[in-house]
Amino acid sequence: MERTEVVLGNVRGEIQLFSDDKKAGKMDISVIGDKLTVYHTEVNEEFEGRGFAKILLEKLVGYAREHHLKIVPLCPYVHAQFKRHPDEYNDVWLKEQM
Repeated sequence: MERTEVVLGNVRGEIQLFSDDKKAGKMDISVIGDKLTVYHTEVNEEFEGRGFAKILLEKLVGYAREHHLKIVPLCPYVHAQFKRHPDEYNDVWLKEQM
């Protein structure tokens, strides 16, 4: 059984994924104002190949939508998913203005 938690300190925190009460992966994030920055996604080796990164991404996006935040995808995984599926994430993706 998988479950996710969002753990935030003053600014920085994690989205954590547990499988049978064992930490399976996490996303390093920060929230400042209306911006949620995601820095890194990590799935522990023993849990790779089970779609856990996608579960973390879904939690991240759901959290951003629930709290009316825009996501700054510094994490290569998240950025790649946003680029592959722009219509799915357009409402939460903060695209930097060049």
